[in-house]
Amino acid sequence: MMTTTEILEPLARMRDDEIVVTSMSTVRPWGRLSDHDLDFASADSAMGHTADLALGLALAQPGRRVVCLNGDGSMMMTLGTLATIVESGSKNIILFVIDNGTYEITGSQKVPGAGVVQWADLAAAAGFPRTYVFEDAAEYAAKIEEVLEGEGPVFVQVRVERGSARPISRSQIEESRYLKTSLASWSRCMRSTLMEEES
Repeated sequence: MMTTTEILEPLARMRDDEIVVTSMSTVRPWGRLSDHDLDFASADSAMGHTADLALGLALAQPGRRVVCLNGDGSMMMTLGTLATIVESGSKNIILFVIDNGTYEITGSQKVPGAGVVQWADLAAAAGFPRTYVFEDAAEYAAKIEEVLEGEGPVFVQVRVERGSARPISRSQIEESRYLKTSLASWSRCMRSTLMEEES
């Protein structure tokens, strides 16, 4: 099994102009590695809809890759999104499922099917043309460039150790810039960045 850091550090090194949407247990760790206006923390009341949001961004920004760091608990809540992503025709979305078997942020309750559900198999059955499964850090680091390059949609299941992250707030007590402000304020900031780059 891998650690969250072993997943995120190679991704941060490879990151160019992608939109990166984080959820739950990846929100704080990603914020420590990246301080980009195109980072988006999807960790508020719409639990389970991170991949839906990422798909909307991918459709709105077809010339830019969108990386979604989703949790296994969130993915379980909205399995239909796998088929929706494929049906949408989006070629620029890379969907990670961070598989630690728990709803970590809300108290580490067990995710239904933890250790049994094969996420990459579900994605392949939904029509994802490229799927990956990683639980070894060296293999993952060697393949991350391949994962990010080329046409999508791409699905990545990463088996990670259980953590103990506490609930997320949006306030000045948080370290990450994208958590120090409200969701609405950060959304406006991100929208302005995208509009500036398009003009």
